[in-house]
Amino acid sequence: MSVAALRSALGHLDIDENPISVRAKSRDFFWYSPVLKARMDHLTADFVVAPRSEAEVIEVLAAAHAHEVPVTVRGAGTGNYGQAMPMRGGIILHMKHMAVVKAIHPGRVIAEPGCLIRDLDAATRAHSGQELRMHPSTHATATIGGFIAGGSGGVGSCTWGVLRDLGNILRLRVVTAEAKPQVHDFTGEELHRVSHAYGTNGIITEIEMPLAPAYDWVEIFVTHRDFPAAVRMAGELGHQDGILKKLISVYEAPTAQAYFPRLAPHVTAEDTVLGLMIAPQSMDGFLTFLARYPGAALIFRSDTTQWPKEPGPVYEYGWNHTTLRALKVDPSITYLQVAYAPGVYEEKITAVRAAFPGELIQHLEAMRMGGQMAFAGLTLVRFTSEARLDEIIRQHEAMGAHVFNPHRYTLEEGGRQSADAAQLAFKRQADPKGILNPGKMIAWDAPDWDYSRMYSYPGMTPAR
Repeated sequence: MSVAALRSALGHLDIDENPISVRAKSRDFFWYSPVLKARMDHLTADFVVAPRSEAEVIEVLAAAHAHEVPVTVRGAGTGNYGQAMPMRGGIILHMKHMAVVKAIHPGRVIAEPGCLIRDLDAATRAHSGQELRMHPSTHATATIGGFIAGGSGGVGSCTWGVLRDLGNILRLRVVTAEAKPQVHDFTGEELHRVSHAYGTNGIITEIEMPLAPAYDWVEIFVTHRDFPAAVRMAGELGHQDGILKKLISVYEAPTAQAYFPRLAPHVTAEDTVLGLMIAPQSMDGFLTFLARYPGAALIFRSDTTQWPKEPGPVYEYGWNHTTLRALKVDPSITYLQVAYAPGVYEEKITAVRAAFPGELIQHLEAMRMGGQMAFAGLTLVRFTSEARLDEIIRQHEAMGAHVFNPHRYTLEEGGRQSADAAQLAFKRQADPKGILNPGKMIAWDAPDWDYSRMYSYPGMTPAR
């Protein structure tokens, strides 16, 4: 590996070698996890290169392949699992310049990966009153490429499901890391090769996504003193297909009172809170629905309610923002990601809640799973030790509540604890030297790994 030779070869491009900014651009939100913070806090790249076009991406990858230097691609760095952390040094491929919305059509948009989701939605709204079907809670700061490569679902998933569901990504244009990089346009089954692959087997240079009608969503907070009743109400709202909604979040008491300062004056420590986004034309239907649930109280709706301090976007209380808000109040808080399947989610949530009184606080996000209502649990955890965290996860699994472990930095351990044959096969073709985001795909590095413990990669310290 020759970092110096690569730096010389790429000297005419936009290069950043300032140690302070290189370190900043080498980091994502891995520190949500005390486990990852202990293992990844020291990691940094050697330098950063920011391509301005697909041609420059090809040039960078060809040179990195020739000099055998690792390449870690990143957008805004809002991921939570170390997806964009350079585990073996090398270069950060920063996509900030490739941020153009290239074309807007009825029902679809084509954009470069570095485009901020906020800017993409603004462009499609202005053009034709359309918006993305789903986005992360980091709508204002995340890039569309980062969402595709590192995310799985978010705001909108209560209606549209997750990114890997058919039709939620239309096309991805990908550059390989071969001696002569190739360009592929993937659709259909081929999308799975590179979506949610952390940039381990190709660099996305163009994205085509579906759009839906944009509404002036009514943002709502509802309280309920009975958590199981609130969960039931959230699930039944998800099944009301005639009510258009973009978000259904459930925050167990005392989350809102303890961690949401702008909601705290309006709730008590006993209040479970629902955060909702409802289309304005569906408000009559929603209010009729809400009246069927004794004990539910509507405390805020953005189209009529005024508070001395406005709460801001309701989606910035949901998904991973919930953990962020809790961390700002209590640095010992961390979280889990739990799948609660259709048909059994009430039973599983009840069992998990009973098993960890006072230690876990439930935070649920309604989502479609196979076309049916389910919940993603982004559970708040009062962290004490890594051993205890592992035991909590083990008990979840024993109860049939699958954990997508956010305290692991590899694709497999943060997913279904098994190798992804399609992604591995494409990596063998597209990245024969293994320079793309090395250390994140166990199937490449250690095919016989048993996934029973933290994949404490032996090459954690960046090569120099």
